[in-house]
Amino acid sequence: MKLIAPQLVKPYVKRGKNDAADAEALCEAMSRPSMRFVPVKTDEQQAGLMLVGVRDRLIRNRTQLTNAIRGYAAEFGLIAAKGMAHITPLLERIQTDEGLPVLAREMFAIQAKEYTQLQAQIDELDAKLKAWFKADECSKRLAKIPGVGPIGAALLTMKTPAPELFQSGRQFAAWIGLTPSTSGCSIKACRRARVRL
Repeated sequence: MKLIAPQLVKPYVKRGKNDAADAEALCEAMSRPSMRFVPVKTDEQQAGLMLVGVRDRLIRNRTQLTNAIRGYAAEFGLIAAKGMAHITPLLERIQTDEGLPVLAREMFAIQAKEYTQLQAQIDELDAKLKAWFKADECSKRLAKIPGVGPIGAALLTMKTPAPELFQSGRQFAAWIGLTPSTSGCSIKACRRARVRL
């Protein structure tokens, strides 16, 4: 079985989207010698990606919750700096503030409980991700790169397909989404770029 990314098949669709046109486009794309295929992931790789997805969702939820806490607190005149390090002191300050209405303190207590639960779940998933990192030789090598930590190395290893699928480092950089900056381009190339714009 071979899988093709949908964006690589789309140029071969000749007419409106239906099953017959899609099947024809797939056959046409398969016949191309330069077609790139998506490698099939093992169950372990899929489970690792699920770990990453759940962790990302929990982090988004925590960010949303901390922004809500900070916003509600500001409405009562309790200001806290941005950043996760400032949320716990803010919640402690709210808990001891007798000037807040009882209902508001109860709502903050509910949010504080939710924040504690989210943080515990994220810590648990971070521990699983670090354990995965320690067991994977490739991610250990990636962590030796300056600026790449254990979690970043594990994520890169989990999400990136096999390196032999890329013809060059440039193709891999494009796959990740890195694009060259124009600050290092020659004057001639910059002029050509401006003319095209």
